[in-house]
Amino acid sequence: MEFMDSSYDGDYNNGRMEGTGEYTLPTHTRYVGEMKDGMFHGKGVLHFPNGSQYEGTWEKGICKEGKYTFSDGLEYKETDWDYCDGKDRRFYSERCNGLKPAGESQLTDRDPLRAIPDGCYDSGDGFYDPSTRVVKDYDCNFLRNADDQEHEWIVRTCRKSWDEFIGHCPRGNTLEEK
Repeated sequence: MEFMDSSYDGDYNNGRMEGTGEYTLPTHTRYVGEMKDGMFHGKGVLHFPNGSQYEGTWEKGICKEGKYTFSDGLEYKETDWDYCDGKDRRFYSERCNGLKPAGESQLTDRDPLRAIPDGCYDSGDGFYDPSTRVVKDYDCNFLRNADDQEHEWIVRTCRKSWDEFIGHCPRGNTLEEK
């Protein structure tokens, strides 16, 4: 394994990976799960560097069934998949107009960006106010009350009305001093 830049931390039997363990590939993809005769065998999870994962059941190194979950928590479905199809608005502008040149960010389908009311998030179908947990459409009409799962997803992933300064501050300087 050292020759292949891979590593393994786990159980061995007769010098072969067997039992439970963690196998790290040169790409930094990690398999955590059951092994048999030096191969993935049984239940295990592949953790990809981008935060996504594939959880499956393996037989002699071949995955027989499983599910893929994107880093944002979206689960891939083989049937009834409605993500990025004709009815789904995500990536609509890229499909219609192509990608922007390198260095130009496309944060939403709109160009120029829609102004977000103070203290709110753009949830994709309207504005979300975390203090009231209400989503209103872009014309300020009530759409729905957000449950805990939607609230956490919006706060974690959606564009907000304010800027946050992250990263390095030189010594002696704080954001309050600026």
